[in-house]
Amino acid sequence: MKFGKLTFIFLTILGLVLYSNGTETEATEKGKKVTPGIETFLDKHVDWVKGKKVGLITNPTGVDTNLKSDIDLLFEHPDVNLTALFGPEHGIRGDQEAGKYIESYVDEKTGLPVYSLYGPTWKPTKDMVKDVDVLLFDIQDIGSNVYTYIYTLGFAMEAAAEFDKELIVLDRPNLIGGEKVEGPLRSKDTVSFMGRFLLPVRHGMTVGELATMWNHEYSMGVNLKVSKMKGWKRTMHYENTGLPWVQPSPNIPTKESAYLYAGTELLDDTTLSVGLGTTKPFELVGAPWLDGEALAQEMKKRNIDGVTFRPAYYTPMFGKYSGERVGGVQVHIKEPTKINLVELGLNLVDAMRDQNPDKFEMTSSYANLIGDPEVPTMIKNDEPVNKIIDSWQSELDRWVTEVRNQYLLYAPFPKKTGPYKERSYLGILPLDISITPGKSVDLKVQGFDKEGKKLEISPSSIDWEVTNNIGKIEDGIFQPTMEGKGEVIASYKNLTASRDVTVSVPYIENIRYGVHSASTRVVLDLNNDISDYSIEEENGKLFIKIPYGKVGGDLDREGGIVQIDKSPIVSSINYYVKNESFIAELDLKKEGVKYNTPEFSSRLVVDLAH
Repeated sequence: MKFGKLTFIFLTILGLVLYSNGTETEATEKGKKVTPGIETFLDKHVDWVKGKKVGLITNPTGVDTNLKSDIDLLFEHPDVNLTALFGPEHGIRGDQEAGKYIESYVDEKTGLPVYSLYGPTWKPTKDMVKDVDVLLFDIQDIGSNVYTYIYTLGFAMEAAAEFDKELIVLDRPNLIGGEKVEGPLRSKDTVSFMGRFLLPVRHGMTVGELATMWNHEYSMGVNLKVSKMKGWKRTMHYENTGLPWVQPSPNIPTKESAYLYAGTELLDDTTLSVGLGTTKPFELVGAPWLDGEALAQEMKKRNIDGVTFRPAYYTPMFGKYSGERVGGVQVHIKEPTKINLVELGLNLVDAMRDQNPDKFEMTSSYANLIGDPEVPTMIKNDEPVNKIIDSWQSELDRWVTEVRNQYLLYAPFPKKTGPYKERSYLGILPLDISITPGKSVDLKVQGFDKEGKKLEISPSSIDWEVTNNIGKIEDGIFQPTMEGKGEVIASYKNLTASRDVTVSVPYIENIRYGVHSASTRVVLDLNNDISDYSIEEENGKLFIKIPYGKVGGDLDREGGIVQIDKSPIVSSINYYVKNESFIAELDLKKEGVKYNTPEFSSRLVVDLAH
């Protein structure tokens, strides 16, 4: 009898193990649904780079289903000539903190140059791509409009257009699915790192779809190809893909953090904590002055789909409220496909502010975070969350239908929408046309047919149009005739492309600076974008000269001095207008300074290396 009981127990345990293993194996087999773009590229599209020099833009998420790095896969491939590596924020190894400047260096394993695309230089420079014919992009995005990797892609596209390089996107899933689109469509008034690329908070697209849309919608004229995934559906969240989890960045350690980021990130740029400095960033949220039990009870009353809440108290190890006890909640995911992330984020902000309105504050950057200049005021005025969402919904719906849905590559497609079909397209260079009266700019049109072959376009075959009477075009040269905003439109056969144009005297409205570990950043805020400026070093000073520039904003019209504290490279900035030019004179502490000029909208930025 004793032996029988032991046998029974053993067989029961064995049966449970076998059942568990069988169920796990079956689930794993069912999960093996998605083949990422790197594998479809190596399997079907290596001929795209045959005989060409290849540059790879990647980070630790650039791996195949066996977790082998793209860098190794391409470097070891006999038909791929990998010549350069490019790293975004956090670097190609993903070991750098958010916002930290990454130096360019040589990769120890391959001996290849690694160029930083975060810090002083966001767009690959001409020197960086001199030994590159085609750029490959493979980085895992997480579906938010303030996650920087997609803008690294955008800047890479700009460089590809400008320097006549090909660009191939090795596509990956949208971690939070490809169906839901949420939040205001970013306003041009709330642009910073995001440049020209205006997206809602949650865009519901893959990086390959984003690149396709941007290439057409912004007339970029990039020789673009997308190595599509196999097996991905828009209804999938990451746990459905069968792909291994690699954290996209240091503060997105888990799938839960990634799933919630586009929602709980909306607590940033306030006096609220998003859990940075804990093991549960973007899951734990709170503030030192909050009652966690009351907040959890209030959030449960709001009946937000797909999540629930528990009281939580935590002490961040770094960042906001480091070393302080923070009260709040942990957001627990019940069903990720049901979560409306923007609704979640705004309800958290609303409920937390209501507990202690006197302690709740927002920074001036909140409009840039959410993408709508009206929302901060609505939040401060305690407008209901549904009213805030309603304020942008019609514009969002129109953008989704008329723009976003035209470039989807994966099923299931929205009603009355099919997959994007390759078609011919044009682009206009330069990509930014901001010009002062009396100047001119050479325009170039380039395009590709639906097979990706470059169109042979004679300048004389292009029909030009300029709107709003701001200028004229003769022999491909735009000459402004009056100040204002308009478009230049190029037509070639049945194809058209357009480019926004601003003709204006540049006004320098503010001068500010920031001293960082590796560089000092000097920022000149302007009334519009400019490209017509010069920077020269002479006699221990760095002169920034903007032709026809005038002093505006809160700056002294007669000129003045901005003192710079704690910088090892520059002590002050003397600004004035001389000979019809605005001049910012930087007093250097040593000669031979190295500097970069990363591109921003409506500002001139100079990063001086320490």
